Amino acid sequence: MAREIVVFIGMSLDGFIAKENDDLQWLEETEGEGDNGYTDMYQTIDTIIMGKRTYDYVIEHIDSFPYPDKKCYVFTTSQTEEDEHVEFVQEDVVSFTKKLKQQQGAKIWMVGGADLLDAFLQEQLIDEWIITITPHLLGSGIPLFKQPRPFEDLKLLETKRYGQMVQMHYQVRKEA
Repeated sequence: MAREIVVFIGMSLDGFIAKENDDLQWLEETEGEGDNGYTDMYQTIDTIIMGKRTYDYVIEHIDSFPYPDKKCYVFTTSQTEEDEHVEFVQEDVVSFTKKLKQQQGAKIWMVGGADLLDAFLQEQLIDEWIITITPHLLGSGIPLFKQPRPFEDLKLLETKRYGQMVQMHYQVRKEA
Protein backbone atom coordinates (compact mmCIF):
# COMPACT_ATOMS: atom_id res chain seq x y z
CA MET A 1 0.00 0.00 0.00
CA ALA A 2 1.31 3.42 -0.95
CA ARG A 3 2.16 6.01 1.68
CA GLU A 4 -0.19 8.94 1.88
CA ILE A 5 0.67 12.56 1.26
CA VAL A 6 -0.98 15.10 3.52
CA VAL A 7 -1.18 18.86 3.07
CA PHE A 8 -1.43 20.68 6.42
CA ILE A 9 -1.68 24.37 5.69
CA GLY A 10 -3.24 27.65 6.78
CA MET A 11 -4.97 30.02 4.40
CA SER A 12 -7.04 33.17 4.42
CA LEU A 13 -10.79 32.96 3.93
CA ASP A 14 -10.30 34.13 0.34
CA GLY A 15 -7.83 31.33 -0.43
CA PHE A 16 -4.33 32.77 -0.03
CA ILE A 17 -1.46 31.04 1.79
CA ALA A 18 0.81 34.10 1.81
CA LYS A 19 0.88 37.70 0.73
CA GLU A 20 2.61 38.40 -2.59
CA ASN A 21 5.93 39.13 -0.85
CA ASP A 22 5.76 35.80 1.06
CA ASP A 23 4.63 37.68 4.18
CA LEU A 24 3.07 35.30 6.73
CA GLN A 25 2.83 37.72 9.64
CA TRP A 26 -0.99 37.84 9.34
CA LEU A 27 -1.05 34.07 9.82
CA GLU A 28 1.37 34.06 12.73
CA GLU A 29 -0.61 36.74 14.58
CA THR A 30 -3.98 35.03 14.25
CA GLU A 31 -5.60 34.08 17.54
CA GLY A 32 -5.60 30.30 17.55
CA GLU A 33 -5.78 27.70 20.28
CA GLY A 34 -2.79 25.64 21.35
CA ASP A 35 -0.82 24.61 18.29
CA ASN A 36 -3.94 24.42 16.12
CA GLY A 37 -3.64 20.66 15.60
CA TYR A 38 -0.02 20.72 14.46
CA THR A 39 1.29 18.17 16.98
CA ASP A 40 -1.45 15.67 16.15
CA MET A 41 -0.65 15.89 12.44
CA TYR A 42 3.12 15.90 12.99
CA GLN A 43 2.95 12.60 14.88
CA THR A 44 1.45 10.87 11.81
CA ILE A 45 4.35 11.69 9.46
CA ASP A 46 7.97 10.66 9.09
CA THR A 47 8.84 12.54 5.89
CA ILE A 48 8.58 16.17 4.79
CA ILE A 49 8.64 17.61 1.27
CA MET A 50 9.00 21.29 0.47
CA GLY A 51 10.23 23.64 -2.21
CA LYS A 52 13.40 25.70 -1.94
CA ARG A 53 11.54 28.99 -1.44
CA THR A 54 9.63 27.51 1.51
CA TYR A 55 12.86 26.07 2.93
CA ASP A 56 14.56 29.48 2.65
CA TYR A 57 11.63 31.10 4.48
CA VAL A 58 11.83 28.52 7.29
CA ILE A 59 15.60 28.97 7.68
CA GLU A 60 15.30 32.77 7.66
CA HIS A 61 12.38 33.05 10.11
CA ILE A 62 12.88 30.22 12.62
CA ASP A 63 15.78 30.01 15.09
CA SER A 64 16.41 26.27 14.81
CA PHE A 65 15.36 23.78 12.15
CA PRO A 66 11.82 22.73 13.13
CA TYR A 67 11.86 19.16 11.76
CA PRO A 68 15.13 17.56 12.95
CA ASP A 69 13.45 14.21 13.69
CA LYS A 70 11.96 13.75 10.19
CA LYS A 71 13.42 12.95 6.78
CA CYS A 72 13.18 16.20 4.85
CA TYR A 73 13.46 16.66 1.08
CA VAL A 74 13.80 20.09 -0.51
CA PHE A 75 13.18 20.37 -4.24
CA THR A 76 15.46 22.86 -5.95
CA THR A 77 17.03 23.72 -9.26
CA SER A 78 19.95 25.56 -7.67
CA GLN A 79 20.92 24.23 -4.21
CA THR A 80 23.65 21.59 -4.20
CA GLU A 81 25.48 22.13 -0.92
CA GLU A 82 25.06 19.84 2.05
CA ASP A 83 22.69 20.55 4.92
CA GLU A 84 22.54 18.44 8.06
CA HIS A 85 18.73 18.50 8.18
CA VAL A 86 17.60 18.18 4.57
CA GLU A 87 18.38 16.41 1.34
CA PHE A 88 18.25 18.68 -1.69
CA VAL A 89 16.59 17.02 -4.66
CA GLN A 90 17.10 18.14 -8.23
CA GLU A 91 15.03 15.36 -9.79
CA ASP A 92 11.56 15.62 -11.28
CA VAL A 93 9.18 16.31 -8.39
CA VAL A 94 6.44 13.93 -9.56
CA SER A 95 8.58 10.90 -10.37
CA PHE A 96 10.63 11.30 -7.16
CA THR A 97 7.46 11.54 -5.07
CA LYS A 98 5.82 8.53 -6.74
CA LYS A 99 8.90 6.46 -5.81
CA LEU A 100 8.86 7.89 -2.28
CA LYS A 101 5.20 6.94 -1.84
CA GLN A 102 6.08 3.30 -2.58
CA GLN A 103 8.73 3.10 0.16
CA GLN A 104 7.97 1.88 3.67
CA GLY A 105 7.06 4.55 6.15
CA ALA A 106 4.43 6.81 7.65
CA LYS A 107 2.63 9.70 5.95
CA ILE A 108 4.45 12.38 3.99
CA TRP A 109 3.77 16.06 4.73
CA MET A 110 3.82 18.33 1.68
CA VAL A 111 4.65 21.63 3.40
CA GLY A 112 4.73 23.93 0.36
CA GLY A 113 5.14 26.02 -1.65
CA ALA A 114 2.56 26.90 -4.22
CA ASP A 115 4.41 25.63 -7.32
CA LEU A 116 5.22 22.29 -5.71
CA LEU A 117 1.66 21.96 -4.45
CA ASP A 118 0.35 22.69 -7.94
CA ALA A 119 2.53 19.93 -9.42
CA PHE A 120 1.13 17.51 -6.82
CA LEU A 121 -2.44 18.60 -7.61
CA GLN A 122 -1.96 18.17 -11.35
CA GLU A 123 -0.82 14.58 -10.78
CA GLN A 124 -3.38 13.95 -8.02
CA LEU A 125 -0.70 12.92 -5.52
CA ILE A 126 -2.42 14.44 -2.45
CA ASP A 127 -4.33 11.99 -0.24
CA GLU A 128 -5.41 14.27 2.64
CA TRP A 129 -6.06 17.98 3.08
CA ILE A 130 -5.94 19.62 6.49
CA ILE A 131 -6.73 23.26 5.81
CA THR A 132 -7.00 25.82 8.57
CA ILE A 133 -8.97 28.92 7.56
CA THR A 134 -7.99 32.19 9.20
CA PRO A 135 -10.30 35.19 9.65
CA HIS A 136 -8.63 37.29 6.96
CA LEU A 137 -9.50 38.51 3.47
CA LEU A 138 -6.09 39.27 1.97
CA GLY A 139 -7.44 40.33 -1.43
CA SER A 140 -4.32 39.13 -3.23
CA GLY A 141 -1.26 37.00 -2.65
CA ILE A 142 -0.17 33.44 -3.29
CA PRO A 143 -3.26 31.27 -3.80
CA LEU A 144 -3.51 27.78 -2.35
CA PHE A 145 -5.07 26.53 -5.58
CA LYS A 146 -3.81 27.60 -8.98
CA GLN A 147 -5.96 27.37 -12.08
CA PRO A 148 -6.61 25.12 -13.89
CA ARG A 149 -6.51 21.98 -11.79
CA PRO A 150 -8.15 18.58 -12.11
CA PHE A 151 -11.42 17.69 -10.41
CA GLU A 152 -11.09 15.77 -7.14
CA ASP A 153 -13.83 14.39 -4.94
CA LEU A 154 -13.21 14.86 -1.22
CA LYS A 155 -14.71 13.31 1.89
CA LEU A 156 -14.96 15.55 4.96
CA LEU A 157 -13.46 13.65 7.90
CA GLU A 158 -13.62 16.34 10.57
CA THR A 159 -13.90 20.03 11.39
CA LYS A 160 -12.37 21.72 14.43
CA ARG A 161 -12.33 25.22 15.80
CA TYR A 162 -9.10 26.67 17.16
CA GLY A 163 -9.88 30.11 18.55
CA GLN A 164 -10.58 32.30 15.53
CA MET A 165 -9.58 29.56 13.06
CA VAL A 166 -11.55 26.68 11.58
CA GLN A 167 -9.81 23.53 10.42
CA MET A 168 -11.24 21.17 7.82
CA HIS A 169 -9.81 17.69 7.34
CA TYR A 170 -10.59 16.01 4.02
CA GLN A 171 -9.61 12.71 2.47
CA VAL A 172 -9.35 12.50 -1.32
CA ARG A 173 -11.69 9.89 -2.74
CA LYS A 174 -9.66 7.76 -5.14
CA GLU A 175 -11.27 6.19 -8.17
CA ALA A 176 -11.48 2.42 -7.93
